[in-house]
Amino acid sequence: MIDVLVAGGGPAGLATAVNAALAGMRAVVVEPRPTPVDKACGEGLMPSGVEALRALGVRPAGHPLRGIRYLDARGHADAPFREGPGLGVRRTCLHEALAGRAAALGVTVVRGKVTAVRQDSGGVRAEVRRTGAKDTGESPPGAEDHTDGGETIRARWLVAADGLHSPLRDALGLGLPDGAAPRRYGLRRHYEVAPWTDFVEVHWAARAEAYVTPVSDGLVGVAVLGCERRGYDEHLRAFPALLDRLTGPAVTPVRGAGPMRQRVRSRVRGRVLLVGDAAGYLDALTGEGVSLALLSARALVESLRAGRPDTYERAWLRLSRAHRLLTGALLTTRRHPAPARLIVPAARTLPRVFGAAVNTLA
Repeated sequence: MIDVLVAGGGPAGLATAVNAALAGMRAVVVEPRPTPVDKACGEGLMPSGVEALRALGVRPAGHPLRGIRYLDARGHADAPFREGPGLGVRRTCLHEALAGRAAALGVTVVRGKVTAVRQDSGGVRAEVRRTGAKDTGESPPGAEDHTDGGETIRARWLVAADGLHSPLRDALGLGLPDGAAPRRYGLRRHYEVAPWTDFVEVHWAARAEAYVTPVSDGLVGVAVLGCERRGYDEHLRAFPALLDRLTGPAVTPVRGAGPMRQRVRSRVRGRVLLVGDAAGYLDALTGEGVSLALLSARALVESLRAGRPDTYERAWLRLSRAHRLLTGALLTTRRHPAPARLIVPAARTLPRVFGAAVNTLA
């Protein structure tokens, strides 16, 4: 029988499968989209995320990052990483590197989508609908074909890594209402221009932030986050100093994501576990989403190896504690114009506090 069936083949799902394979477990990934998969993402990895990739044997090409820089119209504040560099890496490059590693370890990828899950004391039965021809992905041993072209796959555990708006999370009743906080959305595109810094820059304006991540010697990604549903170019007009830097052409389409906040009742329901964005998401403001997903994937597989899936919930809460506290505090401040204007001045005035906060996340 398959040990771990992963619904979703993004970075979180592939990292789960690679961790499982390295632990001697049989892993299968179900993903409807061909490799590489792109999405709206800040594309900056914290040092902990870089180290997590290395432990998996994955070293994607990218641009080293020295730290985080906050900027407004009056100046900037820098927080260098203390435990080695981070990495700016195109989402597509990261996905290809993880997919290649999974393939090298014998992970089977099925082109399809998990549409329903039933579980009992011995395992799970996942209904899979193919999204392409039968030969677009190998059928795992033990899969039962259906007359309608679908199949049932049996596994000991199922990991839902199906994204921010996870259908499996909702089907299991694990999602919660997003609460009264304003909804935030993100947009991202890339510009063909040499990076002017090896920091991730966070530009603060009255109603949004812009995140600049160098991802190669001639390419930077610019993501904009805020509560207002505006076009990308309209958002960028709030950052004139940044616009002056973007002298090269835009070379990728605008991609969007949101609303960011996704509340989750629990990350474990019987033999189904949630990882990545499906496990709950607060905001991209502090930029450690991918790193947290990589670390969580490792913790999830460790809990399964030990036969204690219940320990994963505690591990996830521990790994995400700093992110939830610091990001939550910034979001609360962001909702009030007067204190929001003090975020960058406070970082300049208290550089040790700013550096400690960034390195706690890193």
